[in-house]
Amino acid sequence: MAESEKPTLSLFITGTDTGVGKTLVSTALLYALARHHLRVTGMKPVAAGTEFIGSVEINTDVFALRAASTCAVPPELDNPVLLPDPVSPHIAAARAGVKIDVAHLVACHRALAALADAVVVEGAGGFEVPLSATETGADLAQALGLPVVLVVGLRLGCLNHALLTANAIRARGLTLAGWVANHLDAAMLAQQDNIAFLQQKLGAPLLATIPHQRVPDPRALTFKLPLEWQ
Repeated sequence: MAESEKPTLSLFITGTDTGVGKTLVSTALLYALARHHLRVTGMKPVAAGTEFIGSVEINTDVFALRAASTCAVPPELDNPVLLPDPVSPHIAAARAGVKIDVAHLVACHRALAALADAVVVEGAGGFEVPLSATETGADLAQALGLPVVLVVGLRLGCLNHALLTANAIRARGLTLAGWVANHLDAAMLAQQDNIAFLQQKLGAPLLATIPHQRVPDPRALTFKLPLEWQ
């Protein structure tokens, strides 16, 4: 493959838990990266939980990533595993009779990267979410070997979750390239104190702070993109 065909950037997005705003951050990053790269695309290797949009069965996270991408790619590459039930991937896969194979997901990412200048890969659930009886989301992240962006859902308990996840990321030999603070609980006390603590302890740049919003707009979010991402 020629050098010009390689993506200039590929990132793995994980979170301190499920429901902390990974899709919001992933789509916002796609919009931000599109200002610097012609062909940007999202990837959701494993998506659990579907609904019908018109006559098409789709996962809403996947739908959002595709809407924020600037190039159309084969659906078997940007979402290799689509599972109907909105439960942990290993349970959803077992119920659907599907085997999630990390090596296959890595191959799909490699093929997808050949079609784009920048790829944003959104993991499922938290970092250690089970994908099967033997493999987890951390195994996938390690196999991909990409820089990781951590989405921290600001609510009571987030400091512990953030530090544990950062330690788990580094234990896999991965780079924590940055993190995002997402204000989930508008009534949370000492929010700025929590952010300040994590800025000292996470050892990675704060890329964005997302205010509490009922309907957040990913296009309106401002990221401090490192120069190497531009």
